[in-house]
Amino acid sequence: MASLLYRLGRAAYRGRRLVLAIWAVLLAALVGAVLAFGGTMDDEFTIPGSESQKALDEMAETFPDAAGTSAQIVFTAPDGEKVTDPKYAAAITAVLKEAEDAPQVTAVVSPFDAKTITRDQGTALAQVQYGTDVPGLREGTLDALEKTPAAAEKAGLETHVGGLAYAEKSVPVSAKEGIGVLVALVVLGVTFGSLLAAGMPLLTALVGVGAGMAGLMALTDVVTVSSSAPTLALMLGLAVGIDYALFILSRHRSQLARGMDPEESTGVATGTAGSAVIFAGLTVVIALAGLTVVRIPFLTVMGLAAAGTVAVAVVVAITLLPALLGFAGNRLAPGPGSRADRREQAAAAAHADDAPAGNFGERWAQLVTAKPLLTVLAVVAALVAVAVPARDLQLALPDNGSAAAGSNERETYDLVSGKFGPGFNGPLVLFADISAVPAGKDGQGVQKALQAIVVDLNKTDGVVGAAPQQIDPKKGKAVVTVVPETGPSDERTKDLVHEIRDRAGQWEDETGVTFAVTGATAVAIDVSERLDESLLPFLLVVVGLSLVLLLLVFRSLVVPVKATLGFLLSVAASFGAVVAVFQWGWLADALGVTATGPVISFLPIILIGVLFGLAMDYEVFLVSRMREAYMHDRHPLRAVHTGARYASRVVTAAALIMFAVFASFVLADDAIIKSMAFGLALGVLVDAFVVRMTLVPAVLALVGKAAWWLPGWLDRLLPDLDIEGEKLTRTAAAEHTAEPQGDRTAAEADLAKKG
Repeated sequence: MASLLYRLGRAAYRGRRLVLAIWAVLLAALVGAVLAFGGTMDDEFTIPGSESQKALDEMAETFPDAAGTSAQIVFTAPDGEKVTDPKYAAAITAVLKEAEDAPQVTAVVSPFDAKTITRDQGTALAQVQYGTDVPGLREGTLDALEKTPAAAEKAGLETHVGGLAYAEKSVPVSAKEGIGVLVALVVLGVTFGSLLAAGMPLLTALVGVGAGMAGLMALTDVVTVSSSAPTLALMLGLAVGIDYALFILSRHRSQLARGMDPEESTGVATGTAGSAVIFAGLTVVIALAGLTVVRIPFLTVMGLAAAGTVAVAVVVAITLLPALLGFAGNRLAPGPGSRADRREQAAAAAHADDAPAGNFGERWAQLVTAKPLLTVLAVVAALVAVAVPARDLQLALPDNGSAAAGSNERETYDLVSGKFGPGFNGPLVLFADISAVPAGKDGQGVQKALQAIVVDLNKTDGVVGAAPQQIDPKKGKAVVTVVPETGPSDERTKDLVHEIRDRAGQWEDETGVTFAVTGATAVAIDVSERLDESLLPFLLVVVGLSLVLLLLVFRSLVVPVKATLGFLLSVAASFGAVVAVFQWGWLADALGVTATGPVISFLPIILIGVLFGLAMDYEVFLVSRMREAYMHDRHPLRAVHTGARYASRVVTAAALIMFAVFASFVLADDAIIKSMAFGLALGVLVDAFVVRMTLVPAVLALVGKAAWWLPGWLDRLLPDLDIEGEKLTRTAAAEHTAEPQGDRTAAEADLAKKG
């Protein structure tokens, strides 16, 4: 692979204008596809085949009104007055009449008929039913509804419009997220000491993100894409795009500082660091694509969208970046006597007996390996302590209670919860089959059977009220609405759903009625439980993949086990911090968390997939340098120190950039993106600095030569991937003493023979 990438890098360098033109045409084509075929995003969280989803699909055919989404209009009278006063009642009636004529509205339930008026008669709640689900609402439908309360407001009532129909909201990307890019530019500038070099990773990352996002948006009309998917793809695309270019560019400048020809250096950097980039990108792509095993459509699309953006970032790094290096030529070489030049010269002399004092990375490695056992125990204890809150992890899908503070849907949700109870924001729906119920002598068999169930439901702990909503004896179907005491994401609501399902058999024996619990709340509970059940199998797949890949790369037994255990510690600490902030409320005000409660149910799986890939990035770039140093003089402790000298600066810069990009998204108002970005930012920080740059050197120092041991029989069985391109490096080094052969170097000729 290194030889192929070497030739690709040199070809891109020589044909830089063609490569640049190809990427320009590709971007233009993707933008055109978005304009021609792009549709809208869909935040409907469903599980095809689940009890709740099958019932909802069947109910849509029998009772489309009941299966469709709904909105709420809340009317509040001035202090000391009542909504039942004639002038207010007339205004409310006028509003509801206008709402009946609003687009796509199939029914309006008056608070005076449904008795949804507070005891003090100061607030009334009206229900507006649509004949379609959220994705089926046309543009302008909700805007038209929001205009209907004008008559009530004119009469002096305060109104709020919200409800389940407002569940679909795009996640905006604002200037706040640009902070991460600015921090990345500063880090790159400090790392390279050159604005030209600092700008290249940003440029290639933006090209990769642009291509990936445009490709995703062009597919929104043919696949279901949630509004969180593009934001996750943007976060990852920016972070890995900058990092992958950083790894290759750093290697290229090091070689230029030693006097290597720019074209040759581009080929070698693409073949060596580019090989590691492909491996690192592959781990992220596999982990994200592995989300398909959960078998939840919206999560599958989210994972594949992010994986596609990462794949594009890899392709950009090994094609467009070498072309840009061709345009830059020798201008990327550190100036003689510059800080960057002195740093490279010092790194080149690291193996000499009179080597100068090491950089901070090497000094840190020396510190943590001075007493390696103490370091290992301290790090593990600290990470376990941070991970402790993860024991209380609760999962749920987002509802309007997690919407941005100040939004219509959030204000309506909070008002309904405070005045009527949280359960009114997410009622349960029982879709009943009444075809087997005897008609009875008086023809009231169905009504009596349903009434018996309703009476039992109203006696059930956790139920505010239950009542038949629609009955169609000819179709043999009925709908019963159950209002819980607790909100849609509350654990007690989930318990209530299970209790009702457990009692279904008893009610069938007593009345002949069979039913399924469905509705938006039940569907969300089923999705969360599927995700919860899938968490451990997915983690085992990722851990197994980690062991196999690292075994192939490092040809060692200790390194894969150590890397995997470190990854698990990073993930556990990330989970613990997320629970402490978003579930317990620690530092919630400082981070702008406006509501605490269960963690978004798909966040743990996303964190595992993404952090796995990023952890393997740092593991490869750090430990491969240590392995390279060990193969040089077979001194295990010196190899750890030397590897840290070479790799710490790049890994530090990469981690800081990742952290900055993710942390900038913590400023977002959307609860999903905020919690996901926080978990990723903290996970990157912990994995890079605590695990990879502290725990890893200590473990390697503790086990000594055993870290690089592999049984002979296994060594013969495993393919030699040569991720770091050691053979290529040796060949390129020999090129400096060889004579040119026509228009090709000796190194190229040798590589051509090897194929």
